[in-house]
Amino acid sequence: MPSGAQPPVSPPPLPPSQQRPPEPPPQPLKITRTKTPTSSILLGKYQLGRLLGRGSFAKVHEAASLEDDNTVVAVKIIDKTKTVDAAMEPRIIREVSAMRLLQHHPNILKIHEVMATKTKIYLVMELATGGELFAKVLRRGRLSEPAARRYFSQLVSTLHFCHQNGVAHRDVKPQNLLLDQTGNLKVSDFGLSALPEQLNDGLLHTACGTPAYTAPEVVRRKGYDGSKADAWSCGVILFVLLAGYLPFDDSNLVAMYKKIHRREFQFPPWISKHAKGIIWQLLDPNPSSRMSLIKLMETPWFKRTTLTRAISDNQLESLLQDRKLKHDMTCNGVNAFDIISLSSGLDLSGLFEKGKEKRYITSSMEIDGVMEGVMEVGERLGYRVEKGKRGVVGLEKGRVVVVVEAVEVAELFVLVEVKVVGGGGGGIDEGQWVDLVDGLGNIFVSWV
Repeated sequence: MPSGAQPPVSPPPLPPSQQRPPEPPPQPLKITRTKTPTSSILLGKYQLGRLLGRGSFAKVHEAASLEDDNTVVAVKIIDKTKTVDAAMEPRIIREVSAMRLLQHHPNILKIHEVMATKTKIYLVMELATGGELFAKVLRRGRLSEPAARRYFSQLVSTLHFCHQNGVAHRDVKPQNLLLDQTGNLKVSDFGLSALPEQLNDGLLHTACGTPAYTAPEVVRRKGYDGSKADAWSCGVILFVLLAGYLPFDDSNLVAMYKKIHRREFQFPPWISKHAKGIIWQLLDPNPSSRMSLIKLMETPWFKRTTLTRAISDNQLESLLQDRKLKHDMTCNGVNAFDIISLSSGLDLSGLFEKGKEKRYITSSMEIDGVMEGVMEVGERLGYRVEKGKRGVVGLEKGRVVVVVEAVEVAELFVLVEVKVVGGGGGGIDEGQWVDLVDGLGNIFVSWV
């Protein structure tokens, strides 16, 4: 510093309110990576949208066509890696064949195309934006008679068209009845349908369907007329639409088939006399005397449909007299509609083999003959046999108790339930159960 120079004077510090905060130390640069969303374009043709439903081996998406002005469709995606059932492939083929054969009817869900990869099958179908008729019934409790007749007449006319073309649906239930945006019925799910080439001597022989809606002769496996079986299902549908619950609503299959065979059900008081007459004739356990769909379409009650069709949906809403369900739809804690879910919608044999310690057998023997056979097998396998009321036999070995009950479902058709009711807390021994099943199976027509 030069001689005589004054040292620099530092400026006075700024008050704290005006001081700048210290610079933070430099931070390492972070790179954020975002996941690229998976493509929702299906085979370059459809833009997949929201999920509409999911099953054990398939799911249904809403989708927009990229080639046809964004037309909205439904795409059923079937995962071939999960369809372990050998009967699934012919079911898919049958569904496609039936829908293509019947696609010109306005009340049948249309199929646009079928595509496939190594692991997936894609069924591109018409989208029914109104949802299931089943959901409407559950939401309202029951429908007014004009509303029920409107849907029912569309169903009957559609099935009559199917029968004229040699197709029996065989799985008619509210879940397979959809509604379009204008409230018109769309019959769907022809996976269990029977095509003309499946007839044997003019009859069908496969037991399939959903128990609460299936005609009694279908379970007998002795040959049945598909159109008469569909007519029975229509009777159940009409009852459900008008009553809000099933006519035969027992979670015990033996009890249910017993009621069906005896036509044992009660009409709620609000169903009209003419509707009751139609339901009664459709739910005739004897297919030869059951009302046919052709005869049904000639009844005055059915012909009044033209008047119902002139009523708008808003007017139909106002016709509902009581939205509260008049029936608690429960039996032993099970919702009556849950009975429908007992069947996977495939062969009925899948239903009867759900439980490890409960099985069903069919037989063409008389009940007394069945019981004699059961007692003979039980004694041979070392069980203590106790005969109860007619059609019931108890088998006891140690702490294991098995009850065998037989019910005559129809002439020369007996349904036998074999059920373990006691086993010391550990159930029946696997080998013991197999021996009993094999022993009884040798004297009956078939396990179902």
